Amino acid sequence: MPGRRTVLRGAALAPVAGIALTACSGGSGGGSPATPTAPVDLGAESEIAEGGAKLYRDRNVVVSRAGNGALKAFSTICTHAGCAIDKLQGTTLVCPCHGSEFDAATGKVLRAPATAPLKELPVEAKGGKIVAGPGA
Repeated sequence: MPGRRTVLRGAALAPVAGIALTACSGGSGGGSPATPTAPVDLGAESEIAEGGAKLYRDRNVVVSRAGNGALKAFSTICTHAGCAIDKLQGTTLVCPCHGSEFDAATGKVLRAPATAPLKELPVEAKGGKIVAGPGA
């Protein structure tokens, strides 16, 4: 039979473990869709330099521009545990939950535990604005 100390220690850790599991269970947290379900205006096309990328946290989208000017967009929902990626270092996306890293220009995994690339989204420039998502 476990002692009183063992039971109390287990009871004290149970809520913490529940919080950790909830944080890793995925989703975007703020009630916004995981990825755009319709075309969304992300802002000025001029905000993304050739060879660079911009993270749109509130839309869970990253847009990059290749050296030839072509735009690419990806969902920033991590393919490992469904967490919203909230950090862009240069052109590397870093997931806050388990440290997976992705290339913002290709969507490819750069660092595990994720093994699947990010979901590519349609993107285009319309009237100097970037529009991403289905129907873009």
